[in-house]
Amino acid sequence: MENRSLPVVAGLIVLLALPFAALAADGEVSTDQQAAWQARLDKAAALQAESRARQDEADALLVQKNEVCATRFLINDCRNAAAREHLKTKREARRLEIDGKAMEREVKREQLSNRNRVQVEDAPRRAADLELRQAESMNARHVAEDKMAATRAAKAAKAAEGEKRKIAEAEKQRKKQADHDTRVAKKVREAEQRAAEKK
Repeated sequence: MENRSLPVVAGLIVLLALPFAALAADGEVSTDQQAAWQARLDKAAALQAESRARQDEADALLVQKNEVCATRFLINDCRNAAAREHLKTKREARRLEIDGKAMEREVKREQLSNRNRVQVEDAPRRAADLELRQAESMNARHVAEDKMAATRAAKAAKAAEGEKRKIAEAEKQRKKQADHDTRVAKKVREAEQRAAEKK
């Protein structure tokens, strides 16, 4: 296995040196920055996958070499050499995995930092929006309360008007009854007078 750690480290340095000035002025991450982060995350995943593949390959090669060593005269020397080569390959693979995880952590840290910065920059706007929503809510509540008060006042006025009408109707009915009683009494007196005159 050839040693790929030097090109990997150079690639990591280049990727980490990407400018962060591409953040949009409105606080959101530009598509270029998103693409750069995604490229670095993909590179980190590729490094970790390559590390796993190398470790699996090294394990399989060790088993194979141990089987070959079993047929040789100096078994222990052969096995020790295979174990040293296996250890070297595993260390290189582990270095790739560490580099990949470090790159992934760095991207996550940058994304978190960006989210925190956006939240800090956006806090005054959110506070103003909250104040506006609270004011609108308060206004809506006052309008609703005024409407309910107007409805109650209208109902009270209608009830008072109904009561006046009822009193007027009762007075009118009482007058009608009084007029009727007067007419009936007058007719009764006239009938009595006629009856008295006929006698």
